[in-house]
Amino acid sequence: MQNVPAPVSSTDAAAAEAELLHRYHHLGDRRARQELVERMVPLVRHIARRYADRGEPLDDLVQVGCVGLINAIDRFDPDRGVRLSTFAAPTIAGEIKRHFRDRAWSVRIPRDLQELSAKLSKTTERLSTELGRAPSIAELAKAVERTEEDVLEALQGAQSYSAASLDEPLGEDRTAMDVLGGEDVEFAQADRRLLVMEGFGALAEREREIVRLRFFEGLTQREIADRVGVSQMHVSRLLRRSLNDMRERLDAPADMARERDVRGFGARRAG
Repeated sequence: MQNVPAPVSSTDAAAAEAELLHRYHHLGDRRARQELVERMVPLVRHIARRYADRGEPLDDLVQVGCVGLINAIDRFDPDRGVRLSTFAAPTIAGEIKRHFRDRAWSVRIPRDLQELSAKLSKTTERLSTELGRAPSIAELAKAVERTEEDVLEALQGAQSYSAASLDEPLGEDRTAMDVLGGEDVEFAQADRRLLVMEGFGALAEREREIVRLRFFEGLTQREIADRVGVSQMHVSRLLRRSLNDMRERLDAPADMARERDVRGFGARRAG
């Protein structure tokens, strides 16, 4: 009969981890660090899977994550009273994010929407003063001599690249996203650009294609409608829904993902 190794308890695993950390940090035993890396590769792979739908091979992401793991091991202080996995998870994820950030697309709102958003910002301030209330979409559209759909797209497109509140009413019978200033339209921060990419990757295939055509290739809604074979109104609705979905991911606390990484890894090991 084949002998099956007895499962290692969490207490034994913690003791073995502490011993390896002691050998590395206090005795300079680099083999101990290598053994720690090998023991922690499942955690790296678990985190890397979150980013595996962006065109990069999972094994490549695991290698990148291992760089973060090694950095975490080097900086880890056992006296802090936390497990290495808890300390290392954000560093591993950060290294993978940095990898994508360095290779990220240049994500920008199309220039016509940038210009319209800046114009809407000034117009909203002016009309709010004149009317004593926030202007409606129809009033904004008339003031800037654009269609209501153009105004909505500019407001929503800009907000998808911002963490601003989306709840301010723009009139008595309609609501829309708050207007951004011109300098806020570009999605300049690399970490937020990465979050947009995460939100983009989570969209359904058709929504992802429409967002790509609008915000990466700069096609108009009418051009997109002709390309994908639907009405311009349907394109507008899909864009609005997709941008709202992406905005919700932008608003999600980053530490929730970090906690999910560690909890999920622990559950997998326990199973």
